[in-house]
Amino acid sequence: MKIGISCYATLGGSGAVATELGKALAARGHEVHFIVSGTPFRLGYLGYFMDNIYIHEVETTSYPVLQSSPYDLALSAKMADVIRHFDLDIIHAHYAIPYAVCAFLAREMLGSHKVKIVTTLHGTDITVLAQDPLLRDVIRLGIEKSHAVTAVSQSLIDQTNELFEPRCPIMKIHNFVDVHQYQRLESSKLRERIAPNGEKIVLHMSNFRAVKRIPDVIDTFRRIHDALPAKLLLVGEGPELDSARKLTCKVGIANDVLFLGQQDEVAQLLSLADLLLLPSQKESFGLVALEAMACGVPVIGSTAGGIPEVVEHTKSGYLAPVGDTESMGNYAISLLSNPEKWENFSRAARHRADFFTMEKKVAQYEALYDQLILQPANYQS
Repeated sequence: MKIGISCYATLGGSGAVATELGKALAARGHEVHFIVSGTPFRLGYLGYFMDNIYIHEVETTSYPVLQSSPYDLALSAKMADVIRHFDLDIIHAHYAIPYAVCAFLAREMLGSHKVKIVTTLHGTDITVLAQDPLLRDVIRLGIEKSHAVTAVSQSLIDQTNELFEPRCPIMKIHNFVDVHQYQRLESSKLRERIAPNGEKIVLHMSNFRAVKRIPDVIDTFRRIHDALPAKLLLVGEGPELDSARKLTCKVGIANDVLFLGQQDEVAQLLSLADLLLLPSQKESFGLVALEAMACGVPVIGSTAGGIPEVVEHTKSGYLAPVGDTESMGNYAISLLSNPEKWENFSRAARHRADFFTMEKKVAQYEALYDQLILQPANYQS
């Protein structure tokens, strides 16, 4: 098959999943074309040539008459150009806006082209953007003009159905992890550098937006820190980062908090951790939780969105209501202070990750593509 993929190139779960999906499809012999604003971050550090992958960057031009560069229109035109020149079978849009809407416009430009549109909903397009009445009809257009729509969790499907009542069913295909890449790695020397006195290592990784509730991460760690020696690793960058630095100083834990910035190779960092904190306000799936679990790291998180579909409460981690840092702290302390219990949770976390293997989920996408390709070219408007 010839498959186009359009996604955000920046750090985030949707871009990571879209990129890993493309790499896996290419490894299976499919021709994969990324139509993006820049090289996706998980393609930028491969370090080797990968056959069957092509990257088409969207270029925009500023015009005085326009308030901003017409990126969405340029993206639509680029999609149409790639579809036409490479005779794509599938265009897979990761997010309803702008990608699904742009894919629809591209197909309209081409008239009766056979290409089929698959849209994957990742969360922000539904949980945040759809709250804006001005955008809701645009999102609806992207969903209803797709030939198939998938979502990364049942929670997200339920929210989408409640908001839009779409005419077509939404298929659940969970996010996935490469369990061969993400596994607990030996890193004793690095651990000794970070925790020279045998401190427990707690980790949080995100894009540091308000929805990730960074103050809750810090408050939960403060409770852990008060009970036992511990270090906190904060991985990622975003608008809440400066506030986080100031808060660690205010609560007196700054000396035991390491800000590591954006990191590409995270399997080794996850392998250092004894716990992952994920107290998000909203989380359509929680890919970082899955990647941590594949590395044998139990998760302490909130019950928001799709997190309970990934983390089994009392088995592979503990979950508490959003904002309940007291419970999160107590759960964390109970694990970190009991080695046998931690070992049981660590094994259960790795076992749970096996349910979300890349091989299983990519096969689901392949089956969906095959099904669509066999359908007639036209679709209901």
